[in-house]
Amino acid sequence: MNRKKITALALTAAISAAVLAGCGSSAASSAAPAADSAADSATTDTAASADLLSQIRERGTITVAMEGTWAPWTYHDENDNLVGYDVEVATLIAEKLGVEPEFIEGEWDGLLAGLDAGRYDIMVNGVDITEERAEKYDFSEPYAYNRTAVITKGDNDTINSLEDLKDKKTANTISSTYAQLAEQYGADVTGVDDLNQTFELLNSGRIDATLNAEVTFYDYTKEHPDANVKIAVLTQDANEVAIPLRKGDETATLREAINTAIDELRASGQLKDLSEKYFGTDISSNRSAVFSAGRFSCEKTQNLHGFTP
Repeated sequence: MNRKKITALALTAAISAAVLAGCGSSAASSAAPAADSAADSATTDTAASADLLSQIRERGTITVAMEGTWAPWTYHDENDNLVGYDVEVATLIAEKLGVEPEFIEGEWDGLLAGLDAGRYDIMVNGVDITEERAEKYDFSEPYAYNRTAVITKGDNDTINSLEDLKDKKTANTISSTYAQLAEQYGADVTGVDDLNQTFELLNSGRIDATLNAEVTFYDYTKEHPDANVKIAVLTQDANEVAIPLRKGDETATLREAINTAIDELRASGQLKDLSEKYFGTDISSNRSAVFSAGRFSCEKTQNLHGFTP
């Protein structure tokens, strides 16, 4: 084969390789945007599936955890219907979200664990915001405010301050704010499942005191007017009651939607109406309790040390 023919063949091969390379480059270039588009779509779909509010609206229900044994927050009426302040607040929030509430009852100690595990979307059960809880959960804005009462038997004169709880026997659900506060002041805390057990222990003399929501005391004495119990100590600062959610981006839009719902319920006066229905006073704003006629006056609530109903 002569040199000219070899040269021509080599040139032809080079040109063919260049054309093929160009075609490959063009194909790769045209494939890249498609791949990027698919990746973007997948990312969007993943974000949507991870968003809890989107999931809730897709299924049409929001699972709400509560005790069902803590009147007047959550309890069963004479017909065994689940009722209470938190039941109605949660129902109104669900309506604002455009879904139906699905209530799941359980003991206090298991409710937050269920929230952690994703068994519940939210917990509406008079939950106080604390520093420890705020580290683990994202909270909605407060929908209620409540002071803490140290409740004793009517003839107990040994407890007149939180410091007097040292070495005293108290009872509460173990992971509650009230149990933690009692332990902080040196009390020996007995764990119970619900409020009824707490008052059984107090009335039988097996504990010296219990710490609980101020409004819970008034509800208990309303239902048990002959009960020999009193508020021995009442904190001056109100606790903020809010809705805990799992921390993370997945709950961000749900939290924002719940906050909007709470703002609207407060502005419309519905939170105030529900407060007065169940507690006889407005606990939807951060101020001292002012009780309606037939309950207790503002002057009395300012001097509740040793007050016996």
